Amino acid sequence: MLWFFSGTETNAKAGEHAAAATGHAAEAGAHHTPAIVELVNHYIGQPVHEFQLHYTKPVWEKFFGYFGTTPEKVFGEYTVENAVPWYTVMFILAAILTIIVVWILKPNKLSEEEPSNTQLTLEAGMLGIRNLLLDNVGPHGLKYFPVIATFGLLILISNLMGLVPGLMSPTASTSVTLALGISSFVYYNYIGIHENGLLGHLKHFAGPVAWLAFIMFPIELISNFVRPVSLGVRLFGNLFGDEQILGTISGLVAWIVPALIMPLSLFVAFMQTFIFVLLSVIYIGEVSHAHHEGGDGHEGHGHEEEPSTKSLHDEALAVLP
Repeated sequence: MLWFFSGTETNAKAGEHAAAATGHAAEAGAHHTPAIVELVNHYIGQPVHEFQLHYTKPVWEKFFGYFGTTPEKVFGEYTVENAVPWYTVMFILAAILTIIVVWILKPNKLSEEEPSNTQLTLEAGMLGIRNLLLDNVGPHGLKYFPVIATFGLLILISNLMGLVPGLMSPTASTSVTLALGISSFVYYNYIGIHENGLLGHLKHFAGPVAWLAFIMFPIELISNFVRPVSLGVRLFGNLFGDEQILGTISGLVAWIVPALIMPLSLFVAFMQTFIFVLLSVIYIGEVSHAHHEGGDGHEGHGHEEEPSTKSLHDEALAVLP
């Protein structure tokens, strides 16, 4: 999916520089290609390059021929050095780091009496996401916690990678952020169709007023399809801008100016993660509704039978690897 959307990188540069599309964030920010990317392409770049030339490039040539352009103008020149794009390598590394972070933070045994610092850190993040789901979806929305938590931690690690020397934020590439936006889009629409059926899911686009349905339906439908682009571009724009600032000032006044900017970069990384998670939760809340249960007198409402905080420890063991 990340390679499929690599064509969107050309929006950041003029056509004559499209050959450098896979590394545009690095060049624009005066960064060099990370050593790990060069290492990956050194070992597997040649077979991947040959595969692209024989299989994927002919398909793209035919597709882009309908629009009067070529794959080279969209993706950049096909070379061994950029056969595996930097953002693909960085995103895979972010996924690995996410697993490592969870493994480090998760204690061997959860304790209510003497929780460790790592347990408290993990619980703080879990409670934040848990409360977002309770407030915007309802108690039944806690079943979506694993996916939303994965989004949050993966995006946060990706954002913070740009602060580590020798690495880059994969979320500074539109290929990654649009892939994340589409993943969120597919997930909440799947929830809506699964819970309400296809017709029921489409019905909520018509709005509550029947005589306005013919106006509201196309507007809401278009708005729904714009959401993955909105999610992706918002995340990309802020992280890409942050990368440019850090790259521009990295050589100014030794380390003093970059050190002063670091708190702002941390704030951007956490804030953009929060916004992406919050919007994804809100979208789920729009399509997911608790079913009324007639036998016990409880209704599908945000205030019904909220799980107690005491059960958080059991939840942690259940949702974490």
